[in-house]
Amino acid sequence: MSKMTIKEAQIRVDEWIKTYGVRYFSELTNMAILTEEVGELARIIARKYGDQSFKDSDEKFNLADEMADVLWVLLCLANQTGVNLTEALEKNIKKKTERDSKRHFENKKL
Repeated sequence: MSKMTIKEAQIRVDEWIKTYGVRYFSELTNMAILTEEVGELARIIARKYGDQSFKDSDEKFNLADEMADVLWVLLCLANQTGVNLTEALEKNIKKKTERDSKRHFENKKL
């Protein structure tokens, strides 16, 4: 199995869109699609790890595939809006580390 960086994933999604997808959907449409995909992922999580039981119609859903669908649309949105997700994630990890380095250790609920 090959490994792919976030940058490579952004490039591959962009190439796929330009080759097979004709063009990106609008940012607003992709935001709606992202919300839909997160809902499908939530449905599986609620049934697999939560208290809900599976329905026959849930059998078509696959946890890994639904996560990949969420990632796909997020990569599309990043490409459309000029966000370098590698840089954004690095900055986000740094922000969380600086802000929360002791917070969770001091949380008596954990």
